[in-house]
Parts: sequence; structure tokens; C-alpha cells
Amino acid sequence: MLSQYDILTLPSYRAMGMKWTGKYENVKQLKEIIDYMEQKGKELKYAIKPDIQLGLSYHVIPDGFEHYSVFEVSDEQPLLEGLVELHVPELTYLITEHLKGEDIGKTYDEIASVLKDSEYIPYKAPAIEYFDSLPIKHERYPVNRDKSDPQFQILIPIMKK
Repeated sequence: MLSQYDILTLPSYRAMGMKWTGKYENVKQLKEIIDYMEQKGKELKYAIKPDIQLGLSYHVIPDGFEHYSVFEVSDEQPLLEGLVELHVPELTYLITEHLKGEDIGKTYDEIASVLKDSEYIPYKAPAIEYFDSLPIKHERYPVNRDKSDPQFQILIPIMKK
């Protein structure tokens, strides 16, 4: 069971990076995009936290998801060629840490279990069909992480039941 988590409302923000949409079986392509974006992020002069890369996943296709590998940027940042811009609204999140040596699937199962027994449910944007019990998953990871066994923060958008 998750030993520690917070429930916090975070302000909206602007992000810039690369978008990938694909099936779980093609996730190797996503890893390449994340690695590429880690380097490309150095070109974002107005990155708010240049040492924190964001992974924003939306489970809007069967057997896969849409993923944005991005950095939070200020309004002064011009859109760089080949990148997409994303505006993340103010949301309330369950925030926890995925620890080194832990199984990521187990961490997400524990988050789902905590939510099931709470006053919250996972947030779903109106008029969008989702294909996962945790339909939106946001992750914050240091750019200098150990990619073979990373430790990172997980943010699950939630709303009251």
C-alpha cells in the first residue's frame, strides 16, 4: 500500500515537447522520443524547471495511450520547430513517489487501490473516452535519472466522487 501521498491542487501551466501516440507493444518508440526530448529540452530557454522532464499520458486509445514528453515553460518561450505546445489546466492531484527498486505496475495498482477507498475518483475530461482505470497519468522525473531503475514523482488528476 502507498505509504505516503498528498492531495494538492496545482495551477495550470504551459508545456512544450513531443507527442507520441501508440500501442503498448510499440512503447520502445516512446522511450526514444523521451531520450530525444531530454536533449532537446536544453534548447528551451524559458523552461521553468529545466532539470525536470514531464511525461503526460492520456489513455484515449484501446491498448495504448497518447504521451507528451515535455518541459514546463513560461509564456516567453517561442514554440520550437518540431515541438508541440500543451496547456495543462489547474487540477487536483494525488501525488506520490515511485521509488527505485519498486515495480511501476505495482505502484500504479496501489494508487488505484487508495483512490477506490477514498472520497476521490480519477479525473476524466468531459466528452473524452478513456481506456484505463487511471485514465491520466502525469510523471515528473529528473533528467539525470537512472533509466534502468528510475525514481520519480507520479501525479494522478482526481476529482471528488
